[in-house]
Amino acid sequence: MTTLFPTPDFPTIPVKGESAGYPVMRIFCVGRNYAAHAAEMGVEVDREAPFYFTKNPLHTLASGQTIPYPPGTENYHYEMELALVIGKPVFRASKDEAAAAIYAYGCALDMTRRDLQLVARSKQRPWDLGKDVEQSAVFAELTKAEDFGEVGEQRIHLEVNGESKQSSTLNLLIHSCVDVVADLSKFYHLQPGDVIMTGTPEGVGAVVAGDRITGGIDGLAPIELTIGAAE
Repeated sequence: MTTLFPTPDFPTIPVKGESAGYPVMRIFCVGRNYAAHAAEMGVEVDREAPFYFTKNPLHTLASGQTIPYPPGTENYHYEMELALVIGKPVFRASKDEAAAAIYAYGCALDMTRRDLQLVARSKQRPWDLGKDVEQSAVFAELTKAEDFGEVGEQRIHLEVNGESKQSSTLNLLIHSCVDVVADLSKFYHLQPGDVIMTGTPEGVGAVVAGDRITGGIDGLAPIELTIGAAE
């Protein structure tokens, strides 16, 4: 059946060593996955199981671009994260199956309208206006899992205009990448095209028009984003 209006293609993320990109069909995000970040947000950390929110895949943005300061907020925050992508179907996975399903890793930014998120949280409402923001899922080039190796003590960091804001290590993730995939697969048939953003360490903060965000994780392609004027 034809559609009433043109539909967009799924966005893609470049993969190191590949001419074809990785298509983004779903984006799952893990909340409060570093204890120090949970503390700075004034909440208790939940070590029993991860929890999730989602972003529209059409909000995917490639590293290195400039975006307008978004509408409806006066407190737009950066969150530097490790992203992983799924390479094979997996459902109700064991840890071994979950590990084998991870195709690649990459640097990501979860840009957040923090004021709107906090208002929603205080009223026990969904976070959509704070998190599901246009052009808020920023991804650098992916590195295949076998080339990156085990997730461990790699440094994760972010700078704004060259000034260090976030600095931590991946071994401080409360729920590991494998544990997250195994847990999420209890609720969804995970498949190629699924992207998981694993959470941010402490040091999140606001940016304004003109700010340049840079970040990185040891062993992965770095990430960059510039904030332009509001539309």
